[in-house]
Parts: sequence; structure tokens; C-alpha cells
Amino acid sequence: MARSLKKGPYIDQKLLEKIKKAKPGEVIKTWARDATITPEMVGFVFGVHNGKEFVLVKVTEEMVGHKLGEFSPTTKFFKHGGKMQRALEQEAAKKEALKLKE
Repeated sequence: MARSLKKGPYIDQKLLEKIKKAKPGEVIKTWARDATITPEMVGFVFGVHNGKEFVLVKVTEEMVGHKLGEFSPTTKFFKHGGKMQRALEQEAAKKEALKLKE
């Protein structure tokens, strides 16, 4: 759910201080996944914590208005399983093996 327009976007104050002190090319580590990306952040590289590690996020103009956490997934998608999936994977492996032999 979006934040009220009269309140304005949420931006962590510590994060703003880090941006002002940062040098070009420096990674800014942050745990503030809920901070809204502002135009001042464009061009910086952030290390956004996903609960386990820091995911590097290079901010571009298209990201303004979104949250930092949107670009740092917290879960890893493996794959959908089942008999059909295994059969498809085996067929793909056979095709790759034939290509390598040729």
C-alpha cells in the first residue's frame, strides 16, 4: 500500500547522510529496504541487505519512486519440480550432449 501523499516519501536520514559523504564509485551499505529512491540517489551503488547478504543495486533514473528493497530479492527461486520437468531437463541435456559431440 502506498504512503499518503501529504506525508511524502520515506527516506532514511542516515542514508541521506551516507549519500552526502559518499565518493563516486563507493558502495553505500544500507539496511533501509523501505527507503524510497530519490533523484539524488541516481548514479550511486547501494549494497541493500536482503537478510543474508548485501545485494549491489546501481540506481538509474527509471528506479526513482520505487523502494530500494524491490531490487534486492529476499528469496531465491529454484524451479518448479515434478516428473514433466525432469523429463524436459533430460531431453535438453541429451540435445546438449549431441551438440558437443558434433
